Amino acid sequence: MRHRPRRNRASPGIRALVRETSLAPSHLVLPLFIEDGHDLASPIPAMPGVFRWSVDRAVAAAREALELGVPAVALFPRIPDALKDATGSAAADLGGLTQRAVRALKDALPELVVITDVALDPYSSDGHDGVVERGKIANDATLPRLAAMAVAQATAGADVVAPSDMMDGRVAVIRDALDAAGFSDVLICSYCAKYASAFYGPFRSALDSAPKSGAGIPTDKATYQMDPANVREALREVALDEAEGADWLLIKPGLPYLDVIAAVRAATPLPVAAYQVSGEYAMLRAAAERGWVDYDRGLLESLTALRRAGADLIFTYGAVDAARRLNG
Repeated sequence: MRHRPRRNRASPGIRALVRETSLAPSHLVLPLFIEDGHDLASPIPAMPGVFRWSVDRAVAAAREALELGVPAVALFPRIPDALKDATGSAAADLGGLTQRAVRALKDALPELVVITDVALDPYSSDGHDGVVERGKIANDATLPRLAAMAVAQATAGADVVAPSDMMDGRVAVIRDALDAAGFSDVLICSYCAKYASAFYGPFRSALDSAPKSGAGIPTDKATYQMDPANVREALREVALDEAEGADWLLIKPGLPYLDVIAAVRAATPLPVAAYQVSGEYAMLRAAAERGWVDYDRGLLESLTALRRAGADLIFTYGAVDAARRLNG
């Protein structure tokens, strides 16, 4: 036989030389759940190994990740019910939890890339990413709230603001607000294709951010998050967000949407991010606890699949675990 593909698999050295897709700690972003308090590490039952951190402990967790080569964290706050209201007004508080965490992280670790989430759901008494008016998510009424939120995060020192709300036109409004406030160097990572997925359950439990049931309040997010059946629609969102000034584009969830990641990668020169979401992480952990899957190998294989599909960077709760394994 003249053609023996197995020759390229004969040894670890040969496999490394011809490997098509690389995965390194520098490709990863560690999401951090944060909460008020001091010296707190509250475990999240549905996500073994993941915690809600007080700000001081979040700094320590970020330092560990950075020392392992993970260059960035993304912050997600758990807000007490007493601070939530119908318009999510606490989101733009310069002394709020996210802003305090940003300042602490940048003071302690100036080289760390700090990414902040722009959406009202952690702050909303309705649990939605936008303002609810007469039983609907009011797109245009939400936009100035998101812009004020992004400016507050940039004022605290955020390197990247990441609108995950899926309101139409929000990237342009946020870009204009940031520029007007003197933050033209702050990047926007737009969740350009965030699907109405079943895989977000553990995340919403961690932040108590699920939509609340009540008279006139939608119980799901299907009117603004994307239909899981659609991919061409994602390309429309990409074109709009790119035109409005996005710097990065993010697809969420990850593994169930490899085709979307590949299509977006082919459609744009911008950096493409993928989010390996809480449900994906929880499935790996649950299977590993039962002895059905090797967690470390499964984690690296799934992250490599996201890279192979075209993701330049990956948000993953397994960032520290993966970095340890990649570093040997």
